[in-house]
Amino acid sequence: MALEVFHKDETLQMRRKLIGQSCRLFFSRDPVKIVRARGQYLYDENGMQYLDCISNVQHVGHCHPSLTQDAAAQMDLLNSNTRFLHDNIVLYADRLAATLPKKLCVFYFVNSGSEANDLALRLARQYTRHQDVIVLDHAYHGHLTSLIDISPYKFRKLEGQKEWVHVAPLPDTYHGIYREDHPDPGQAYADTVKSLIDEAHKKGRKISSFFAESLPSVGGQIIFPTGYCKRIAEYVREAGGVYVADEIQTGFGRVGSHFWAFQLQGEDFCPDIVTMGKPIGNGHPIACVATTEEIAAAFTASGVEYFNTFGGNPVSCAIGLAVLDVIEKEDLRGNAVRVGGHLKQLLLQLQTKHPLIGDVRGVGLFIGMELVKDRASRKPATEEAAHLVRRLKEERIVMSTDGPWDSVIKFKPPMCFSIEDAERVCTCIDQILRASVNQWPEFGGRTIICTTNGR
Repeated sequence: MALEVFHKDETLQMRRKLIGQSCRLFFSRDPVKIVRARGQYLYDENGMQYLDCISNVQHVGHCHPSLTQDAAAQMDLLNSNTRFLHDNIVLYADRLAATLPKKLCVFYFVNSGSEANDLALRLARQYTRHQDVIVLDHAYHGHLTSLIDISPYKFRKLEGQKEWVHVAPLPDTYHGIYREDHPDPGQAYADTVKSLIDEAHKKGRKISSFFAESLPSVGGQIIFPTGYCKRIAEYVREAGGVYVADEIQTGFGRVGSHFWAFQLQGEDFCPDIVTMGKPIGNGHPIACVATTEEIAAAFTASGVEYFNTFGGNPVSCAIGLAVLDVIEKEDLRGNAVRVGGHLKQLLLQLQTKHPLIGDVRGVGLFIGMELVKDRASRKPATEEAAHLVRRLKEERIVMSTDGPWDSVIKFKPPMCFSIEDAERVCTCIDQILRASVNQWPEFGGRTIICTTNGR
């Protein structure tokens, strides 16, 4: 039975009536109504194609045929309560284990990244018997109450910081307290975490965990300085805590050279808990927590059963397995290296031509281009970034901003993003910036049509 299809204006009117207004749309002034998608392309109700540069959830591409076929086949066969014995969950856990360091060998399956991070918080506290958590400034870890409490990006707009939460400076070598000219920014930023631990101990408080994305996304597509995570893990473990790596945005090969972003910090660094979500199911609601046997045993010893009705169900695990197959068969990690490297080089070339581009940073298909009003002060160019995103939308390229000042143009496309896609985006950015060079911050003046091969 086909679903009823509404005109865009009617859909928008019904949404405003029926859906909570805090649930915001992309391009809220003039939303795009997307009715189908394939690969890295979105299509609106009129059949217009948009290049998708931000859907890191649809990791292997929108509506990948292998995933839809495997999902439909398993759904036609069985999708049961997870208390029934079934092969898919153990087959999937075994495949995930092969991508991780050996000590991360116990898995809990849930339905969302927020669930995964909430469970990681419980695991850390049960194992350490400590309450306090150290997080990075501007961090976001999920929408549950427990996670709003450890997300400065959110709690500063609400009830504020809890006494058991300690906020460390974001290790941003472009805007932060220690910058690219510092001889060892990794050590310097790690020492700020050590200071927080010492201050907490003076107050009689104890640290359960250091909780951080392996590459901060909401914080502005930040790449950790060398040695940062290893030193923090040492400090936190000395204090009786554990290191939690949030890979919900960055896992499953997005960085290209490694399967997990935390592996960028070297083979001698391994978190105690890893959370994963978003790309794990290519849009299907599945997420996971991986941890050590010791931490899992402490959680079991509490005597409280952990039960998740849908987490790890046969259909979810079939989709998860299919995602891993596609990543391998289509060499999507290799594609992230090749296309991401080319995209970054193109953006660096644009930086030499356009003073508005203050910084280009990233790895694989996780890249940020930061706009500034001038390079000396590095004052964020928030309005200019928003306008650039709007202009790109007019050229049927979907982008968005991130960072504390929404001044970072973020690139986290589906992993099938191509060299031609990268060149199209950068050509358009170049032409928009050249046309507006004397008209910041309001742009104004003439509108150009980008001369790209967009369809």
